[in-house]
Amino acid sequence: MYSPSTPFLTVTATLLAGSALSFKTGLEDGLICNVCVGTHPGCGETGFDYRWYWGKMCPRYNDKCVKLIERKGADVMVTRDCLSNLEAFRTDIPADKYEGCRPASKDVKLGQHVYNKIEELDVYRNHYDNTTFCFCDFDHWCNGSPSSLSGIWSLLGFAIVLVQMY
Repeated sequence: MYSPSTPFLTVTATLLAGSALSFKTGLEDGLICNVCVGTHPGCGETGFDYRWYWGKMCPRYNDKCVKLIERKGADVMVTRDCLSNLEAFRTDIPADKYEGCRPASKDVKLGQHVYNKIEELDVYRNHYDNTTFCFCDFDHWCNGSPSSLSGIWSLLGFAIVLVQMY
């Protein structure tokens, strides 16, 4: 009735189907964004390493990828995430969320009735001198950093075309 290889084939088919479903092709329903915080390795403002962060599917249908850049002097904190994830706890998101970078809005009601003597808690969110939100939604993984390898890839493609011609 059942051969000894039937459980093996079932397990193999299940594993192959699961790995095929977890592979990101770019044809999914939502937008895929890089998700990381600047304290993690490879998540700097310009030095983003895509090998550490594969990206996550944004939960909302018409979501946007966000790169949040917070500066205080020479210190830079970069946060990359979906807009729907940041809207839960950030009250300084600009009203204009179209493609591009904008300064954070000022929330006048933030910490209005708080009488806190511990300065490290930052209930007024005034620790950073400059906060910038960069929005994008036209391409997957668009909240990464500019690619430094694009010139190398174009040279490699040009070399392959030259080799094919001669």
